Amino acid sequence: MNILRIYVRVLAMLGSEKRLAIMLVLANLALAVAAFAEPILFGRIIDTLTKSAGNPANVSWADLSVLIYAWIAFGVFTILASVMVALHADRLSHRGRLRVMSQFFEHVLHLPLGFHTGVHSGRLLKTMLDGSSGMSSVWLSFLREHCASFVSLFVLLPLTLFINWRLAALLIVLVVVFGAITAYVFHHTESLQGKVETYHTDLAERASDALGNIAIIQSFTRVEAEAVSLRRISEDLLRAQMPVLSWWALATVAARTSATLTILSIFIVGAWLFTKGLATIGEIVTFMNFAALLIGRLEATVTFANWLFMLAPKLREFFDVVDSQPGVRDLPSARDAGRLTGQVSFENVTFSYDNRRNAITDVSFTVKPGETVALVGATGSGKSTTLGLLHRVFDPNGGRIVIDGVDIRDMSLVSLRRNIGVVFQEPMLFARSVEENLRVGKPDATTEEVDAALERAQAKEFISRQPDGLQTVVGERGRTLSGGERQRVSIARALLKDPPILIFDEATSALDATTERLLQAALDAATQGRTTFVIAHRLATIRNADRIFVFDQGRIVETGTFEELVALDGRFAALARAQFMADAVAKEGISAAR
Repeated sequence: MNILRIYVRVLAMLGSEKRLAIMLVLANLALAVAAFAEPILFGRIIDTLTKSAGNPANVSWADLSVLIYAWIAFGVFTILASVMVALHADRLSHRGRLRVMSQFFEHVLHLPLGFHTGVHSGRLLKTMLDGSSGMSSVWLSFLREHCASFVSLFVLLPLTLFINWRLAALLIVLVVVFGAITAYVFHHTESLQGKVETYHTDLAERASDALGNIAIIQSFTRVEAEAVSLRRISEDLLRAQMPVLSWWALATVAARTSATLTILSIFIVGAWLFTKGLATIGEIVTFMNFAALLIGRLEATVTFANWLFMLAPKLREFFDVVDSQPGVRDLPSARDAGRLTGQVSFENVTFSYDNRRNAITDVSFTVKPGETVALVGATGSGKSTTLGLLHRVFDPNGGRIVIDGVDIRDMSLVSLRRNIGVVFQEPMLFARSVEENLRVGKPDATTEEVDAALERAQAKEFISRQPDGLQTVVGERGRTLSGGERQRVSIARALLKDPPILIFDEATSALDATTERLLQAALDAATQGRTTFVIAHRLATIRNADRIFVFDQGRIVETGTFEELVALDGRFAALARAQFMADAVAKEGISAAR
């Protein structure tokens, strides 16, 4: 997307403010006309005065007063209209900035996890802020200055040919030469500025990454190394930026040179034409003013072009994100699923992340409402992918997933996910109060429902010890809580949502053995009547599962209860022996140490 297309697209985003934007454009047109009228009127006044040839009696006040009053009227109009345009343009640009920021934020929240896995959150935040602020500045500068400049350069300048075509032709040639110099600078700096923006993005990502992992940096004494790394990126950025600045310094020098040469040329050529009777003094004065006006417009345009040029990579990145389409979205015929009962069927489901190697292949099973099933297997065997497909983190490449007899792709995403509660292995808490984190899934929950969810998640006791109870702010990613405490809040959050389908992705991995036993009993009670999927590496936590699916390389290789799979003496039995033997060795080691 080149700079012109970016500029046009930014202006097109004023669509929601179309009426006001059109009014401001018309006001700019009037301002441009007024700005051109003033030199013409001034030139006419000069010509009227010079006709007296030293005899004031040859000039009547009536002739002069009309021109003078018109000149004053245009001047007053320019002042008042400029104030009104600036005022409304400011308000429009600020409203627009907040609007596009909100739209970008909402769009990013709808993008799939695969997108967020590949893009740093610090980069997205920088893109949102830089892009929305940049668009606001573009709108403001266009409506306050550059709309009038474009009208002056491309509409009114050619009309000066009707005043004195010789002086007008000279002025047009000088403006074209100036424009060609600017285009030349554009051509030589476009790719350079793209590299500069890459360094800006690297800088934001590195800083965000360091601040988000400050405990690791301090623990591993990485403070100096991270500071040096950031300084190195800053130095690379400066080295890349310097050539661009040099080119635009050349453009600025060319602008100043053109201004001087243009005014000097108009004066010299105008004087020569006057001696030949081909121009009047008033016309010379008029075109001198035209030259000053247009050079001022051109210098402002070059300054803006320089700024827009440096802004273009930021806007391009903003639009790249906006143009990213979620791989999972509602079909036009999608309907609200209502409250589901929770019968889940996978029918020959196959999925690949890269369309080369399958993450899961031909997975089929049916889970009855209220049944608890566990998924076990080595890391990367397809467990999390399978359950990610259930709540449509992504859609299968083959087969289908059915709940209560309906393909989940025929349900709206909101209604499907409203029926599924997920407890992730990483708790992922907001830097908000405990209560706000709990109410994410059910904002209208009563106090009694909140207390019950905390009780079932074995979280009520430690929250009561917090200085502000439920109003305690847990910090970024819940850092003020221990790992086990974060996980219990996460579990309480899912229970408060009260969905008919629950997914526990290694939900008890961060808990100590005592808390895990207490929580396991609570979860057994809480999941009664709910279809529950459990991913677990600690096999002792799934003894009571109704069925266990053993995954290997994306396929279900064994199915049965805990006892049946142990008796089968297959892959699950080998996993169980290895794990329980390791646990026994660990216990013996602890006893010996005592």
